[in-house]
Amino acid sequence: MAKASLQIPPTTTHLCNIIISRDFDLLPIRSEEGREREANGIQKMKFNVSAKEIKRVETLSKYAGKGSAKTAAAADAVVGRRISHRTVLVLGVVLLLAFVRMSVLVLESAAVCSTLDCVGSSFFGGGDANLKLREELMRALEEANDGNANGGGAESFNELAKMLVSEQDLKAFAFKTKAMLSRMEREVQSARKQESVNWHLASHGVPKSLHCFCLKLAEEYAVNAMARSRLPPPEYVSRLVDPTFHHIVLLTDNVLAASVVVTSTIENSANPERLVFHVVTDKKTYTPMHTWFAVNSINSAVVEVRGLHHYDWPKELNAGVKEMLETIHLIWKHYFNNYKEKDLDYNEEHNRYLEALGPSSLCLLNHLRIYIPELFPDLSKVVLLDDDVVVQHDISSLWELDLNGKVGGSVFKPWCGGNCCPGSKYVDFLNFSHPIISSNFDGGKCAWVYGMNIFDLEAWRRSNITETYHQWLKLNVKSGLTFWNPGVLPPALIAFEGQVHPIDSSWLVTDLGYRHRSDEISNNIEKLEAAAVLHFNGPAKPWLEIGLPEARSLWNRYVNFSDKFIRKCRIIE
Repeated sequence: MAKASLQIPPTTTHLCNIIISRDFDLLPIRSEEGREREANGIQKMKFNVSAKEIKRVETLSKYAGKGSAKTAAAADAVVGRRISHRTVLVLGVVLLLAFVRMSVLVLESAAVCSTLDCVGSSFFGGGDANLKLREELMRALEEANDGNANGGGAESFNELAKMLVSEQDLKAFAFKTKAMLSRMEREVQSARKQESVNWHLASHGVPKSLHCFCLKLAEEYAVNAMARSRLPPPEYVSRLVDPTFHHIVLLTDNVLAASVVVTSTIENSANPERLVFHVVTDKKTYTPMHTWFAVNSINSAVVEVRGLHHYDWPKELNAGVKEMLETIHLIWKHYFNNYKEKDLDYNEEHNRYLEALGPSSLCLLNHLRIYIPELFPDLSKVVLLDDDVVVQHDISSLWELDLNGKVGGSVFKPWCGGNCCPGSKYVDFLNFSHPIISSNFDGGKCAWVYGMNIFDLEAWRRSNITETYHQWLKLNVKSGLTFWNPGVLPPALIAFEGQVHPIDSSWLVTDLGYRHRSDEISNNIEKLEAAAVLHFNGPAKPWLEIGLPEARSLWNRYVNFSDKFIRKCRIIE
């Protein structure tokens, strides 16, 4: 087999071998002998290609015999020319870009060009057509943005596309697009608003299981003498006023929630025998509440259950409570009427109105916090726990906390360090557009929170906190109920101004009842388990079906699912 090769100094290793077979001669063969060889055989070229250039070209001939050497020599003369791969690469890139350019121009010019000449002028003459198309589109969009497009929008994207193809009117296309997007935005806002209302209703209704639970306990009170037994037993009554014990106050009408607070606190206490729980409830809930703690007796701690109807307050105190309730109802009605008249879109203001109109804003037990010194005249220091908390670690060190002369101690919410507390500043609770509020308080100040608070009742009695609270209630009524948003905390922020000592924020994790914290909760389970107290403030309470599953499991640990009443009423697990 004849073989001709061109040797080039090696630069890199061979990357590939390419065999190209063609039915033609490498050189014009003018002799009869050459033409005969052409008819009887096939020549082949073998390319040895490297990363920089074609390193070697070999011609392989199928012929043998006379003339083969001559043919090989002729092939050597042709392939002896050096071929650079850069030339081939540049040529390929240019052709590819030209193809892409032509394709884009053809597609972009479809709406403004109907002839090949138009497309050709766009390709060879520059981007005049493209520039014209962009300018026309921008002009149409600006007109649509300034114009009114409340109706006449397309029902779907397909309809919009068909309209553009058939009419080829960019201005009409822009207006219909705006109308379609505006309609879709209104539908989304309406759906979100309805979802928020449904969420509000679900969060403030009493589940059938909890209603059943209270009825079963009330029935047990009537038929079981143990359920009516005295709380606490006579031998422990002296502890109720003993200052050497750790006194915990719980104001609630939720039996299941109260059981979780008491159980979790006792199980995680280093000295549960020093704990004394003072559970205050309303007349309606007193019977089932008493039954639960009488039947499920706790040997290590003392639990007292009292109804509001058991208190014999002086007339002045009763008048103050009545005035407070009347003011609270006025604020609630004011916000309710505004909510109906404004027809608010789905936004923060809408959610604030819904939260303000919740039953908790009208609950007497929530607002009686301001009367804790009168509720417990014989106590000097108490820890106030909300009924939507879970205690995970020993909290006995709270009673040893130095309040530096302040009345209370509470956790503030510096979520991002320092004085950074988005959503929990004074401006989020008080109306700083009113000159009286803006001249007396700092809107950028971080607010303290309820949930877990320590109060020095002796210092409270020496102060004028309760009187200040009532003065601001009256002033708020005179000013048209515009000083603060409905709720328990806003007037308390004013009354306790300068009287709250900060507690390390690691003690309390809050806002576990809000949907926006769902992802954060899922990713920080270890942080939640490390906190001493978890606060499920917000609409998604753990005893409701809408409770966040990630956080509910931490609350369910302390529910006595073996209890017969909880099983009968199918309390969610």
